Amino acid sequence: MEQKQAFSKEIILITDVENCVTQIVEKLRKDVLHQLKRYGAIVGISGGIDSAVCMALATRAFGSDKVIGIMLPEKDSSPESEELALKLASKFGIEVLKEDLTEILSGYRCYERRDEAVRRVFPEFNSASYKMKIGIKQGSLYSNLPSVFYLTIVDKDGNQQEHILPSKDFLQIVAASNFKQRSRMSMLYYHAELRHYSVIGTPNKHEHEQGFFVKWGDGAADVMPIVNLYKTQVYQLASYLGIPAEIIERTPTTDTYTAEQTQEEFFYQMPFELMDIFWYGFENGYSTKEVADVMGETEARVNTLFRNFERKRKTTEYLRMSPITDY
Repeated sequence: MEQKQAFSKEIILITDVENCVTQIVEKLRKDVLHQLKRYGAIVGISGGIDSAVCMALATRAFGSDKVIGIMLPEKDSSPESEELALKLASKFGIEVLKEDLTEILSGYRCYERRDEAVRRVFPEFNSASYKMKIGIKQGSLYSNLPSVFYLTIVDKDGNQQEHILPSKDFLQIVAASNFKQRSRMSMLYYHAELRHYSVIGTPNKHEHEQGFFVKWGDGAADVMPIVNLYKTQVYQLASYLGIPAEIIERTPTTDTYTAEQTQEEFFYQMPFELMDIFWYGFENGYSTKEVADVMGETEARVNTLFRNFERKRKTTEYLRMSPITDY
């Protein structure tokens, strides 16, 4: 019986990145060309690290002439996202197309429905004078209580107001905002079906396992080449694949709400460098004492953290489920 490796901060690292990339590329080629019988790949590129790595892997698998990057901005998107996506496409020599989704989302009344909920909390809010975002307080990660979302609005002078977000308003803001991810996926499939290509999904392990995706939105795809990789490992692949430094150095963002917001602030509540190691210990059955000793934490806090990981995985199981068909 193989002895389990001693827990360490380095346990998360891929020891042979070149071999890892080769295996992913070979499987990607086999899955798309032979199993799905498609001719190439469509990747939504946002200037983020995950989509950049997926695009680079697809280019290795199919060649730059068989990969198309689709930029999917809307009026709330950061201009930096488009700038970095164009730089990425130029670096790898792929064709890039832009589909502005603002009009589509306006047709769904995405912005109107979202702002209606925001105004129930802050009556003075209007999207011309304020920016907004929702997020979770970091401290709750080490609490035995469920996470509470806060709504923040920011005026033109940078003054912030914050309030606990009632459940009804939270659900409406999220439901309205999810039109963005679902509209993006619809557009990706349009371009994929137009060319008989596959849609390459970009979720990493944490996004998939913790439910940081929209069902039938960014959680939909034909293949997901990095879904088993921790964020640290995605960055390892990015360096090996030659992803532009500006993308590697960019702080991961949601690029969903009008106010600036990191993924850590919105959902994860801790830096990925730490979360990767803690999650590895959690899902690979290491004791809370062993993890606490290595990470310089108390066993009680690690135990609470692991319970919150389990709660997050269970409460988002619905997102990973296929339709129930056993009737």
